[in-house]
Amino acid sequence: MLGTQSTNTEAGGRIVPHFAVGFAVPDLRPWLGGNCGVPGVWTFTTAAPGPHLALVALTHGNEIAGAAVLAEMLVAGIRPERGRLSLIFANTEAYLTFDPANPTATRYLDEDLNRLWGEDRLQGPRDSREMRRVREMLPVIESVDVLVDLHSMLWPSDPLILAADTERAIRLGQSLGTPRLTVADPGHIAGRRLVDHARFTAPLGSAAAVLVEAGQHWETATITAMATTARRALGLYGIIGPAPAPLPEPPLLARVTETVTANSHSFIFAREFRGGEIIPKAGTVIAQDGAREIRTPHDDCLLVMPTPVAPRGHTAVRLARFETP
Repeated sequence: MLGTQSTNTEAGGRIVPHFAVGFAVPDLRPWLGGNCGVPGVWTFTTAAPGPHLALVALTHGNEIAGAAVLAEMLVAGIRPERGRLSLIFANTEAYLTFDPANPTATRYLDEDLNRLWGEDRLQGPRDSREMRRVREMLPVIESVDVLVDLHSMLWPSDPLILAADTERAIRLGQSLGTPRLTVADPGHIAGRRLVDHARFTAPLGSAAAVLVEAGQHWETATITAMATTARRALGLYGIIGPAPAPLPEPPLLARVTETVTANSHSFIFAREFRGGEIIPKAGTVIAQDGAREIRTPHDDCLLVMPTPVAPRGHTAVRLARFETP
């Protein structure tokens, strides 16, 4: 629930309202060592042929719902029935500094781990704690066939799946179908996400990845939604359990038509918007960025994850159009 009496500082220096943490912080101490030579990475292989499926949590250190899902799987002794399964705790250093009294502060330590997956940064001289962690994880990532990156959201929004704008990523998102909406999204100007890495987006490749925004960060419903998506992924590829039941509703698809980046320190929305809201008319003013008005580029414009306090140079909102799946 959004607090009204206090504020927190998020990594990056933004001042945001206080949000309560509605569940216990998962204890990852038994799992931080990993079992494959890469800390925080657990991988299990069977003799039966099949794909390498990876479930990733803690791409951002304060998004602890995904960590709770993976920890529960490990406690239960989960093992694949075919292929290979990897459970990856990504930014564990940021997670270890997580404080429920200031939960927005540990999204990252030095820089956003989810903007470092382009070849220019992976092969370049850039150095930070997150960059070192990305390079440490890279050999595992480069062997993955199907990746589901479990995220949550700070601001109120309907859950969704973000897919790089490739046909195989969109197919994966719609096959999962939980959340129902897949948004084809080219990413951020600030850097490439894990799901944008060449392993999953190279034109001649076959591996696919999606990013699941399952709900608000610290709500128990978000853990439940993530677990549902993870089980469906495991069943779809025959890794664990039977094939999942047919989806109760057909999946929805939207494609980002414009990514709005805050170009000033005074970016402000025209009113309070919720992610998933649809603006009926083209040309509607939704925000002011210094002297620039931000208007919807088309009718029935879907607002994807509006961020009320977007810093300069960061994505403030994506604008999308629904398409026939």
